[in-house]
Amino acid sequence: MTSVIRTSIQYLATFTLVTVFGASHALANGPIGEHVNHLQDNLGEYSEEVSWIIGKVDAMIATYEDKGTKAAKSERLIDFWEEVDFHSAIETNYVPVYASIWQGLYGIKGAIDAGKPIAEVRTEQEKLEQALWQALGAVKLAAKYQQNGLLDKIKTTAGPSTPQAALSEVNQRLDRVVAKYAEKLPQEATDIVHDTYLNLFEGVEGALIEQDASLVEDLEKDFNVTLPKAISAKGTVDQVRAVVTAMQGKIDQAKSLLEQAEKERKDVF
Repeated sequence: MTSVIRTSIQYLATFTLVTVFGASHALANGPIGEHVNHLQDNLGEYSEEVSWIIGKVDAMIATYEDKGTKAAKSERLIDFWEEVDFHSAIETNYVPVYASIWQGLYGIKGAIDAGKPIAEVRTEQEKLEQALWQALGAVKLAAKYQQNGLLDKIKTTAGPSTPQAALSEVNQRLDRVVAKYAEKLPQEATDIVHDTYLNLFEGVEGALIEQDASLVEDLEKDFNVTLPKAISAKGTVDQVRAVVTAMQGKIDQAKSLLEQAEKERKDVF
């Protein structure tokens, strides 16, 4: 039964990718390896990485079932995902399922941290696994397009000159998210959220982690889970604005941390 489900998911990913691939391709900024321009050569590695993540998550949930929340160490979920090359392969090729993977990770993390029954955690695990298999199917199709010369080479985009400038632009784009939502254009609003995360915020994560790793994790969740869910829930404009306002407060905090770190470096020299 599981193999049938996975096959269906991969087929759906293949069908859907045909219609959205051009719009989501080559969005990312930050540490994107050259492997993304040689997808076919790396499909075996990506498949192994998906299986590795699934195994790690399953082991964590088993620990949770046997020993509880503290022993499970749910914070490692994000490390598992960001450690593998497959992370950037799907990030640069199929944004919708990339966001679904993040939502799956945080679904598991939230259930473990809240001490939910094991059945609920397993339900979140199934959602994550479906998203991962769907993502692998999408990357396989992208590899075929790439082999046939139908895709441009993936490049990082030229962003703002400083991390602080990038964060200022992030806040401006978040204002646009609210505006698009108010215009009853939820898909455009969601696209801006994903693009802002990939093109701007990811580029400053490295510098910001040195100052406040928990703040980075909070913002990753906001970009990939909280704000997209607020938009898809079709709530009021004020409800979406409240999420954005909270995010902008965190962005301002991040900007202040980077400015202080820069000032301290200059004082030293």
